[in-house]
Amino acid sequence: MDRSCFLKREKKVLVIIPAFNEASSIVGVVRGVKQSFPEADILVVDDGSKDATGELARQEGAGVVRLPFNLGVGAALQTGYRYALRYAYEFVVQLDADGQHDPLYLPELLRPLSEDQVDLVIGSRFLERSRFPGSWTRLVGIKIFAFLTWLATGQRLTDPTSGYRAMRRSVVEFFCSDFFPHDYPDADVLITTCRAGFRLKEIPVVMKERLTGCSLHRGLKPFYYIYKMFLSILVSVLRQDWR
Repeated sequence: MDRSCFLKREKKVLVIIPAFNEASSIVGVVRGVKQSFPEADILVVDDGSKDATGELARQEGAGVVRLPFNLGVGAALQTGYRYALRYAYEFVVQLDADGQHDPLYLPELLRPLSEDQVDLVIGSRFLERSRFPGSWTRLVGIKIFAFLTWLATGQRLTDPTSGYRAMRRSVVEFFCSDFFPHDYPDADVLITTCRAGFRLKEIPVVMKERLTGCSLHRGLKPFYYIYKMFLSILVSVLRQDWR
């Protein structure tokens, strides 16, 4: 990909990395982004970490916004979105701080946006044959939410729970509204975005296994996640005035 097109057209790219207690992985993630797309600015949103996540990211040259306490990944992302709007970024990419999202795919995520094909690009781990880094129960859950997304929108998405996404400014503005969840912005957000008229597309990516830290889907949280997601999807389907 000719990354110079973003510079020639003065279209700035911001990479948002929400992070909570990711001191063991944040350095590698920031360095990976710099190597894969050095033209992008990096913002780490430290979601009330109790370790040195924010300080380590700052030492690597990333911008850091620290939330006073843990608010959830949705709130951390929306903080990054508001930062992007304030400083007039045209494209935003979000990826996890745990190292599962490979920054090598950044140019591929941005390409459909630069060519004005779509408004939101999702990195899917299921478009190409690769080993799924997760339990079979999580795989089943992803398939169920993919089916519900298709029922609600008519668009087939293979990986609606993927947090590896790129978007143009208009989507960022939409995500700064009050509908955006503070905890898990997954299939429900994609349904809402699609029903609001935005164009969505998936591209194949390979996701790695988490080697350190703690997953968000642990303890009783998976049960809350499933309940919340079904309820949120229902609201997304019933509501008509998204735009």
